[in-house]
Amino acid sequence: MQIQLFNGAQVSATGMAAERQRMEVIANNIANANSTRSADGGPYRRQQLIFTEAVERSGVREASGDFNGVRVLGRVIDQTELPVVYNPGHPDADPETGLLAMPNVKLPTEMIDLITASRSYEANLKALTSFKNMIEQTLRLLRRGG
Repeated sequence: MQIQLFNGAQVSATGMAAERQRMEVIANNIANANSTRSADGGPYRRQQLIFTEAVERSGVREASGDFNGVRVLGRVIDQTELPVVYNPGHPDADPETGLLAMPNVKLPTEMIDLITASRSYEANLKALTSFKNMIEQTLRLLRRGG
């Protein structure tokens, strides 16, 4: 049985990378909160990331219970209903009714998600820092004893 010394650091590093990507998607949602025209032709739709457990290349987790962290499985587009506002002067508004479909981005929701992602990133960073400190302390003890 092989001991995976740096597995804990890898788990934290994958968590940090995933949360960084999540913060980028949230920032993109916030930046497009008023975009009424997207590449798809309609208003911008909120996006989210889906995380999954990272498994070894063989695709099978060992019976030892080793953890390999997290990875981003993909990006999904929120298909909730788009809010509609009356704005007849807007170029994207319906010419007959004056109604304008707006993005389904809610800033309070995005801010809560951003705080959650930021705190998760910080927790992974703290775990990684603790791991580094334990390794350094172990090396100091080994040097004194040798």
